Amino acid sequence: MTARHDVRRLTRFVASLFEKSGMAPDRARTVASLLIDADMMGHDTHGLNLAPQYLAALAAGEMPATGEPKHLSDTGPVVLWDGRYMSGVWLVDAAMDMALARAREFGLCAVGIRRSGHIACLQSFLTKATDQGFLVLLLSSDPAARGVAPPGATEAVYTPNPIAVGIPTEKDPVLIDISCSITTMGMVGRKKSEAERLPGAWLVDADGKPTDDPAEGVALLPLGGIDSGHKGFALGLMVEAMTSALGGFGRKDGPEQHGASVTLLLLDPDAFGGREAFVAETSFLAAACRAANVPAGAAQVRIPGARGLAARRDAIANGLTLYPGIMERLEEWATRLGVSTPRPLD
Repeated sequence: MTARHDVRRLTRFVASLFEKSGMAPDRARTVASLLIDADMMGHDTHGLNLAPQYLAALAAGEMPATGEPKHLSDTGPVVLWDGRYMSGVWLVDAAMDMALARAREFGLCAVGIRRSGHIACLQSFLTKATDQGFLVLLLSSDPAARGVAPPGATEAVYTPNPIAVGIPTEKDPVLIDISCSITTMGMVGRKKSEAERLPGAWLVDADGKPTDDPAEGVALLPLGGIDSGHKGFALGLMVEAMTSALGGFGRKDGPEQHGASVTLLLLDPDAFGGREAFVAETSFLAAACRAANVPAGAAQVRIPGARGLAARRDAIANGLTLYPGIMERLEEWATRLGVSTPRPLD
């Protein structure tokens, strides 16, 4: 039987690992909570799977455990930070808190972060905004990395460049989290390490042919694959412009350390047509999609984020099952840092 872990105990355990690595208790708990949230919502390549990588970066001094972002510009509704490669998970959460206050004042707020650490799962940040009635957009790229080939190319040029959007409704919010590539670099890395093939021909090989073999692929295909990858390519270019280009620091600068260029945008519906009208419209459309005719015996249409939110509720109530190998890697760090490992639920 696969072990389940109590979410609260697991959060205290992971927070202790980050605290022992130099983070302040509140910062360590924020990072732990958001990584675990990713696992609860089904993003098991972008949750605790990343914790050992982050702990190693802290130990090597590549990720400063303390400090604050440098404020490069501030017009009120638009802010730009230099994240100094601190925890991207903490930086985005801190930016969200600031943006919520600014969006209430100005109707909207945009925060750019350059030289951020890796920001993990974008979807996990969204409900802090949607729970308060805000429409939120979160974009990320890594100007020091390459993983995606433009359509027709056999060379990686840019990163998967995820786009996340949180949309409040009368019920659960719509939570969109998609990459501009057909899959993520994390998934390809996992399949390659496990000597497994991908579920589809999501890579391009050196001859320009699609392949499902991570050992043969030289780059990820854009969202849409061979047939419609021009659409994902266009979105990827948009994300690059809205992150690195707006932040004034990107690929042209030749960064040597992996990190993230981030843009967070919050919109207050009350500054537009009104929150009541906004929620009435988003709820109507979500309900219409769920009620749309489907083939006999098929499940109803699933709204983006619905499965993840249901999985989160189940994990909180009944415990969280981690992807094989994750807890073992965390236990290695626990031994190194002198932290007790929690027992799984019976």
